[in-house]
Amino acid sequence: MAHVLGKSERTVRRWFAGEVEAPLMIVPALRDAMQARRANAGPSSETDFTFIDLFAGIGGIRMGFEQAGGKCVFTSEWNDWAVKTYAANFGESHPVAGDITKVLDPAAEIPAHDVLLAGFPCQPFSIAGVSKKNALGRPHGFECTTQGTLFYDVARIIQACRPKAFLLENVKNLLSHDKGNTFRTIRDVLEKELGYQIHFRVIDGISFVPQHRERILIVGFREQTDFAWDAFRAPKEGPRLASILHRTDGSEPRIEHDEDRFFNHAKKKVNPKYTLTDNLWTYLQNYAAKHREKGNGFGFGLVTGTDTTRTLSARYYKDGSEILVAQNRRNPRRLTPRECARLMGLPDSFRIPVSDTQAYKQFGNSVVMPVMAETARLMKPHIMAMASGESEHQQLLFAAA
Repeated sequence: MAHVLGKSERTVRRWFAGEVEAPLMIVPALRDAMQARRANAGPSSETDFTFIDLFAGIGGIRMGFEQAGGKCVFTSEWNDWAVKTYAANFGESHPVAGDITKVLDPAAEIPAHDVLLAGFPCQPFSIAGVSKKNALGRPHGFECTTQGTLFYDVARIIQACRPKAFLLENVKNLLSHDKGNTFRTIRDVLEKELGYQIHFRVIDGISFVPQHRERILIVGFREQTDFAWDAFRAPKEGPRLASILHRTDGSEPRIEHDEDRFFNHAKKKVNPKYTLTDNLWTYLQNYAAKHREKGNGFGFGLVTGTDTTRTLSARYYKDGSEILVAQNRRNPRRLTPRECARLMGLPDSFRIPVSDTQAYKQFGNSVVMPVMAETARLMKPHIMAMASGESEHQQLLFAAA
């Protein structure tokens, strides 16, 4: 909007924040720009708030924020197989953008939105990699310390679009990576360079699903709020594995889009291809024994319906070793892709249009959806309060025209 008005972004932000009074001569142009911006974002009557979904994967974060009344207006995901799953579940309300690094002018290419969501990959921050180039004309601020990483692209989109809030998700090791320097850089960028109030916490999805899955969630607001993670509501006791396993007592629900791909309803049993072969089961047992002798903890994770599991990883398709389901008088088996979807808190209405290998990769890279839904619930009142305050300020500006 700043470029439309011929003013700096800082000046326009100060107008909307009420820090300085907008000149009367600029109010008509401001009104026109705001009307165009609202039209670009879609009718407000359809949604409580809008958001964009970056590094979208299969849409686990999106689904959580849709449950809170949000509407997705832009999606970016580079992996074609993930896009196929995403499209199968969310339709084609808008095209999915590919490589986010190719979005060169975010303010022009990305619709106006209230919230930015990004489960960005964690890449090592390397200042040395760009120091030679920067020596000739060193960039300032976050470009200096994060260029060359995908967090840089998140930061430049926040800078250009100035959403009311954002949610960034990553592995918990982001806190300790490079002795804490990586997270310190991220925090400095978000707080000092971009001016957002941030709150972060490592949350284990085990309260919502029968899986240990710790992730750091970083919430940021453009304005000061009383947001607090202490208001995060998690069940005191989480479910056990039996809650997501296929039921062999005849009560397994029929999922039309699955047909009998994972579970044979006529025989009331999981399809045998998910049971480990003798060779693979022998290999995994020998591998675990070898590492036990060395005092290492490496090995398979054998579970029953009364247990919870380790973290599902993107490598699960290789041998399934981190989560093997015990079976009576048979070798253990892998989880089926449908069970993996349930393990991430996704409903059975979620479609799996890709191969088992791709599905395992996708669920292993995804998020625990109920954690996202609870985070969205926690953020929403603050987003709506900011929107209400912004609307009142706009009305005052328009009334002065």
